[in-house]
Amino acid sequence: MNDNVSEAQMNANRANAQNSCGPKTAEGKAKACMNAVKTGLTGRTILLPTDDAQAYRDHIDRHFTELAPFNDEERTLVQYIADTNWRLLRIAPLESSIYAIGRRELAHMAEDESDIAVREALLLGHIFQTYRRDLCNIALQERRLRHQYQFDSEKLEAMQKARIDSEKAASQKRQADMQRAIQMTGTAKQANLPFDPAEFGFEFSTNEIKHYCSKIDTFQKLTGQLPNVDRVLAAFRKEQKAA
Repeated sequence: MNDNVSEAQMNANRANAQNSCGPKTAEGKAKACMNAVKTGLTGRTILLPTDDAQAYRDHIDRHFTELAPFNDEERTLVQYIADTNWRLLRIAPLESSIYAIGRRELAHMAEDESDIAVREALLLGHIFQTYRRDLCNIALQERRLRHQYQFDSEKLEAMQKARIDSEKAASQKRQADMQRAIQMTGTAKQANLPFDPAEFGFEFSTNEIKHYCSKIDTFQKLTGQLPNVDRVLAAFRKEQKAA
């Protein structure tokens, strides 16, 4: 996880969440539950006072591990995706809390019905009618969040694909450049001419070209392919730096 991003986000979330000390009465708590539909699914606040900060941190860590962002732009998108998912996970408990409040407040409206199944159906109907606006708001916010989640996920996927494709093309170019550099090195040697790879736009030094050439024979005999330029040179440069 990007510790700087997540820590700053969590601090802001905690500050926003603590702006109110919360309701004290039963009626106030019921209204607070309804307000959570707004403050928990929209706005800048991600963590509510009742949320587990460590669970949120673990949630963010999982997303960063699974989505493996490479740069700041990708890390920002992963943070958005994780926060949207965190809000989506809040929807089912919010709906349950509304029905729990409704059962307590509206139980008397169906208590005269002797048939258990009918009584349950009546109670659910009364709850839905009473809290229709809040339940519909939750459904609306869920659709909005799912759309945002899909949009950000597709944007990240496209961004990562473009980066990977670009890296692959660059790697293939370096592979082809190495073959040209090897050919030019051989030609210069036969003609007894000096050859500086940098003068011809190559990013490999003479020693790196020689080192790569030393790996070709064994690698081709074992795999039937040329060794990967990036891997060979990365290992060589690491050895040179450590020496």
